[in-house]
Amino acid sequence: MIVEDEPAVARGVQVALENEGYAVVVKPTGEDAVAAIPTAPDLVVLDVRLPGIDGFEVLRQLRRESRAPVLFLTARSDEVDKVVGLEIGADDYLVKPFSVRELVSRV
Repeated sequence: MIVEDEPAVARGVQVALENEGYAVVVKPTGEDAVAAIPTAPDLVVLDVRLPGIDGFEVLRQLRRESRAPVLFLTARSDEVDKVVGLEIGADDYLVKPFSVRELVSRV
């Protein structure tokens, strides 16, 4: 599952992952992502800055239900944001702008 409110970014990541054989769903808001938690995605690529519920809160709620790997993909590059993301349960943290090849490798 990709949780990203920027359509161009979401589409680019979706295409890259689908080209590698992954089945992908895109959720544009934190609320949409939280609603999808019961479907147990195998992996979540998650932006921090989302309309409504932010990515940190999405991760907190996801961790109550799932141990699915989570990779933050975000423009928030401050060290404190990276540390917070990893401490609340993210498995990886990649900053925009990013290399699609690197993202696919991390996935």
